[in-house]
Amino acid sequence: MTVAESPNASSEISLYVIDHRGQKHSLVALDGWRAMEVIRDWGVGIKAECGGACACGGCHVYVDPDWMYRIPAPSEEEIERLDEVHRVEPNSRLCCQIMMTPELDGLTLTLAPGSEPD
Repeated sequence: MTVAESPNASSEISLYVIDHRGQKHSLVALDGWRAMEVIRDWGVGIKAECGGACACGGCHVYVDPDWMYRIPAPSEEEIERLDEVHRVEPNSRLCCQIMMTPELDGLTLTLAPGSEPD
């Protein structure tokens, strides 16, 4: 597991991401940032073409089953966009629509096939 560290670790939010090779990363997230921004900015490797506008579906992830009912429900717009991506599962989400909060400390996401950057 790779770990991204910061001096203020006690007040920060942890986001765990399993990449396309199956490697688990522990990332420091900031309150109010989109999970997609955190993943992209730590260089894990995610297609984020629309920058969080829910317009491309390139940030498709699978939410760990323990977290599915702890994150806010998807909007109609997100559900429509998920209809356009491949390999959708019941725990599929677009991580550009998941806003990090202290309540999501420890959230685990797996990058879905097709979300690899070009």
